Formats: sequence, structure tokens, C-alpha cells
Amino acid sequence: MAGRTEAAPVLEPPLILTPSDDPRPVERAVVDGIAGDFGPETFLWIVFNRPDGGARVWYAWTSGGHPLGDDIDRRALAAPLDAADWLHLMGKHLERRTRGRVQIDAHPLRPILADLQAGVRAPDDERVKLRRMVELAADMTGQARPADRPVRWVGVGPDLLITRKAQP
Repeated sequence: MAGRTEAAPVLEPPLILTPSDDPRPVERAVVDGIAGDFGPETFLWIVFNRPDGGARVWYAWTSGGHPLGDDIDRRALAAPLDAADWLHLMGKHLERRTRGRVQIDAHPLRPILADLQAGVRAPDDERVKLRRMVELAADMTGQARPADRPVRWVGVGPDLLITRKAQP
């Protein structure tokens, strides 16, 4: 085959895997896989329960979930809705699954928005129970009881949840 040369194959350096005690890359891959199992505009609260009794929480949103979750949070805070309302609406629109030690709480955001727009709020007895639970937790930990005001809406969008998560 005179006059014709073949290009040598490009060899990439071998991928070197290094041992690590950090489970986050694997957890991230699992979260990405879980998100693919749900429809658009869904907020996922994913808990990795560890063998030592601890847990790590991951938040994920399927397609369209980021902006819709942030919109719901803005509306809820402006209403103003509180943590009792958040618990009520989240519980009303909850699909729970498990994969081994992983608990997945999926919340479709459109029905939550519809309830928010319709003025759905937590019943008074749920509000009283939450207040009592917060007071008991303060007593058990030796902290001062919080002021007599409702606990803020927790959030379903990344702007509120990620900001809240980063706060001490």
C-alpha cells in the first residue's frame, strides 16, 4: 500500500479510579437516575440513610421543576403560608418510594400550585400540633422557646431550599 498512510489510533490515558470515603459522587449518580423515573415539574426530597444511623438529604427537580418550585415559594411567602401549610400541602401531594436505604419523596408541583392558588391551608389542629412540636424540641434541647409566630414556609424550589440549607 505504497503512498497511503493510516492514522495511528489516538490513545487516551487510562482512567484511574482512586478509593475514596466520600459517597457523594455515587449518591449524585443515584439521584440523577431517580429523577429520570419521574415526570416533569416534580420536586424530589431524597434521603440516603447510612448504616451508622446518619442520613444525607438531596434535593432534585425534574424538567421545569426549578422555575415552578421557585414561583410556588414566592407565592407562598407572599400569601403568607407557613410551615404547617407546607407540611399539609406536601403530605397531600406525596408519592413515597424506597430503594434499599434510599427514601424518595416525590411531590408533583402543579397540584401544589393549584392548591396554593385555591387558598388551601393547613387545618388549625395541624397548626397547633406543629407549634407544640417546636416547643417540645426547644425544651428538649434547652433552647429558648421561639417567639409566638409561625415557622416559615420551608420551600419547594432551589432558591429557597438551597439558601436555607446553606444557612447555619
